[in-house]
Amino acid sequence: MLRSGFGVSERRACRALKQPRMTQRYAPIERDDEEPLTRRIIELAAAFGRYGYRRITAILRMEGWRVNHKRVERIWRQEGLRVPKKQPKKGRLWLNDDSCVRLRAEHKDHVWTYDFVQDRTADGRKIRMLTIVDEFTRECLAINVARGLRSDDVLEQLAWLMATRGVPEHIRSDNGAEFTAKAVRKWLKNVGVRTLFIEPGSPWENGYIESFNGKLRDELLARERFDTLKEAKVLIERWRVHYNTVRPHSSLGYRPPAPQTWAAEPVFAPLSPPLRQGTTNELHW
Repeated sequence: MLRSGFGVSERRACRALKQPRMTQRYAPIERDDEEPLTRRIIELAAAFGRYGYRRITAILRMEGWRVNHKRVERIWRQEGLRVPKKQPKKGRLWLNDDSCVRLRAEHKDHVWTYDFVQDRTADGRKIRMLTIVDEFTRECLAINVARGLRSDDVLEQLAWLMATRGVPEHIRSDNGAEFTAKAVRKWLKNVGVRTLFIEPGSPWENGYIESFNGKLRDELLARERFDTLKEAKVLIERWRVHYNTVRPHSSLGYRPPAPQTWAAEPVFAPLSPPLRQGTTNELHW
């Protein structure tokens, strides 16, 4: 614009704007895979609305794309993609007894943690979910979904997990009635599991399960409508398998918590059956 408007040379125009002539003359070279890569990034961003470009980069590498995060970030910004920013309050883990910092898991099955999550089906009826996570591997061991869950249901789920996986050394929870019930505490003591109860009103002391529950709500519960309890069980279990075997976890170097469970099939299976008319989060695989 300066050259045409004032009739000056490129050298003088660049000097006036403090623009290096090398930058001015640079001609970007578009790679052959630019268009398909861009399409795939958009598809992944549409399928996983809460994933940023770093997690999308990890998924692309799993699929076989030879790409680094800088290129994905460039395309991400070029296409106007972004993750809505949320800024929840953060607590100080190191201020309280029995917090995640005071007893940090050192190996698999060292510390399990569990909690309840609540949602509703389309008819307004309540459903409860018991989520259980291994703090060291970040693997979600189980999500028990029912209309109501009591201490007996907690014991049944724990018994099944310990019979099939092994007995942890500790288990962390809040002070809910289902966890502090005498039957639960006595049963855990008999099998050799030490209980870690957080301080009342201090959910940040149980940070791993709170983080997991936030991802569950953000990536599934807030995006799917459950018409029946059976549908909720199926979709939640599919998401749990996806979380364990596919979803890149930032604290694990953008690897999934349990990649050894991958089947010899395509890495990315649909997270849900064909969507109902009117939904906007359709997945393209």
